[in-house]
Amino acid sequence: MDHLAAGHVPVYETPAEQRTVRERCAGRDQSVLAVRDASRGWIVRYDLQHLDRELDDATLQRLRDRVLDCRGIERRADAGSQTERVGPVSGEIHQPTEREARTLASHLSELVFDERNWT
Repeated sequence: MDHLAAGHVPVYETPAEQRTVRERCAGRDQSVLAVRDASRGWIVRYDLQHLDRELDDATLQRLRDRVLDCRGIERRADAGSQTERVGPVSGEIHQPTEREARTLASHLSELVFDERNWT
C-alpha cells in the first residue's frame, strides 16, 4: 500500500480496537497509521515499532513539514511545539476534528507506508 485515502483511515476508540488495527497492520508487514478518538479531539498515530524500523532523517523532516503545511503554520513560527511528537519510530499529532485527523493521516500515509523511507 502506498497511500491511504482519508475515508479509509482506520479510527479506533478503545484499547481493544487499537490492538485490532495494530494486529491487522502487523499481519501485513505494514506500518500502523490510524486515528484515535480522544477525550479532547482526535489523534493521528503512526507506528513502525512492530516492524523494528524507523523513518530516515530526510523523511522525518518531510513528515514534520507536511504536518506544518496541513496546519497552515509557518516553519519558523513555533514549529517545534507543533511537531515535537513526530518521531522516527512513532508519532502522535492532535487535530480538533475527525475529518481533519483523517485528512492529515492521508497526507502522511505516503511517507509512512513507503518502505524506501525506512531504515
